[in-house]
Amino acid sequence: MKRITVAIDGYSSCGKSTVAKDLAREVGYVYVDSGAMYRSVTLYCQRHHLIENGKVDEEKLKFQIGNIKIEFRQNAQSGHSDTYLNDENVETEIRSLKVSSQVSIVSAIGFVREAMVRLQQSYGVNKGVVMDGRDIGTTVFPDAELKIFMTADPEVRAQRRFLELKEKGQEEDFASILENVKKRDYIDEHREVSPLRKAADAVVLDNGHITKEQQKEWLLKIFRERTSD
Repeated sequence: MKRITVAIDGYSSCGKSTVAKDLAREVGYVYVDSGAMYRSVTLYCQRHHLIENGKVDEEKLKFQIGNIKIEFRQNAQSGHSDTYLNDENVETEIRSLKVSSQVSIVSAIGFVREAMVRLQQSYGVNKGVVMDGRDIGTTVFPDAELKIFMTADPEVRAQRRFLELKEKGQEEDFASILENVKKRDYIDEHREVSPLRKAADAVVLDNGHITKEQQKEWLLKIFRERTSD
C-alpha cells in the first residue's frame, strides 16, 4: 500500500480536525492541524496586544513572527497531538471563542500564511500525512493524492461549536457563535491570499446530516482506493 498525502479543507466547525485525527490514527499517518497554527499566531497577537479594534498591527507582527514557535506534541492520555506555542501547551486556549473571533483576520495576512505554509509543507516531505485547513489542497499540497472538501449548513456548524464549547465548560451565546461562523466563512472566502475554495479534484463531503460512523466508513473507503497499488 503506497503512502500518500491527504488534504482536508472546508468551512469552520465542519469537524475537519476530528475527521483528520481519526483517519491519521486509523491508518498510522502523521496528523497536522493547520488551523491550530493560525489560532496559535492569533493567541500570540492577543497576548502581545497586536490586535486593536479588529485590526492587526501587521508591522509589529511581521517583526515578531520569527519569535513564534509552534509544535505538535503527542498527548499520552488522549492519544492526540496537543498544540504548543513557545513551549506552552495552548490546546484548550486556542479553541476559545475569543481566539475564534479573530483568527480569520490574522490568517488573512500574507506573510503569516507564507510562514505557516512553509512550516506545513515541511511536514509533508515524506508523505504519510493528513492535514486539514482552508487551503491545504489548493496551496499547501496542490499535488495531494487525496483531497476532501468538507461543508455543512452554518446553523449545523454553529450548533456543533456551541455543544463543543459547553462540554469544555465555556458557556457562549448560540447567536454569537452563529454570527462568528458566518463572518469567518465570508472572510475565509474573500481574503486575497489563499482564499477558501474547493480544489478542482477534491471530493465533497457534506456531513451536516450523516453520522460519524458513516463519515468514517466513507472516508476510509476513498483512502483505500487511493492507496491501493
